[in-house]
Amino acid sequence: MVTTAIRDISVAGVEPILRGKVRDIFDLGDQLLLVTSDRVSAYDVVLPQGIPDKGAILTQLTRWWLERLPDGIRHHLISTDPTDFPEPFRSAASDWGPRAMLVRKLDMIPVECVVRGYVVGSGWKDYQASGAICGISLPEGLRQADRIDDPIFTPAAKNHEGHDENISIEKAGEMVGHDLMAQLKDLSVQIFSHGREHAATCGLILADTKFEFGMDDDGPVLADEVLTADSSRYWPADQYQVGISPPSFDKQYVRDHLASCGWTGDGPVPDLPDEVVEGTTARYQELFERVTGVAWDTWKEQTS
Repeated sequence: MVTTAIRDISVAGVEPILRGKVRDIFDLGDQLLLVTSDRVSAYDVVLPQGIPDKGAILTQLTRWWLERLPDGIRHHLISTDPTDFPEPFRSAASDWGPRAMLVRKLDMIPVECVVRGYVVGSGWKDYQASGAICGISLPEGLRQADRIDDPIFTPAAKNHEGHDENISIEKAGEMVGHDLMAQLKDLSVQIFSHGREHAATCGLILADTKFEFGMDDDGPVLADEVLTADSSRYWPADQYQVGISPPSFDKQYVRDHLASCGWTGDGPVPDLPDEVVEGTTARYQELFERVTGVAWDTWKEQTS
């Protein structure tokens, strides 16, 4: 049985500095509290129903990966333990479950660091049109979901409204500095390769992912969520085949249902049937369990 979805994050007397589609951010001075709700969006619309446990799973999977990064890669996480949160957040967290991260405040870099290991999604559309992805030429004759042996770095400009915009690494360098972009490329590919190697041991394919970085006095620091179902495309290895986009462990199940109802972002949002809600939670939960090797219910009980 799934729990009730937590869509609204409230803290007595405190308003977030940012309420995003999924995550609410509270300013604590030189720290931030990131609280990941169970809200889910499709076609850039936040749906009236949530996906139970989604936010907690995203938070705890991020924590799991951050604790296992390759040596030398710094990150912003301080704690996910509510006893480390100041009041009134400590008390409020008892209603949220393990979905909040206390993190260092950074000067965020306005570029999404995308790494692609397969020709799929917007990359596939780009390749069909130009034979390249974000200006990076690839061999002729590739098919949808073909593997890219040497992962490619394809940054995107972050937009607060709508979708991020794919840009070349040269343009990204003009925005934030070419030396910094070269450093972010190396860090991103290193983390992706680390994730891809572990995923393979779990019967999973990590097809692509995106990272965010901020800056402190010592350079770039990994921030936000890391290698989760919302920031990454994972496929079950036993269902992978070239020529199609394999099933993934994310909210695609929700998008597919809405598309089957003929809804693509305009007009009243159709209600999600219980089986779609529960099936989506199950997909997030399965990914967590396959990556970590720990049953979600066990992990949740230990961290709540």
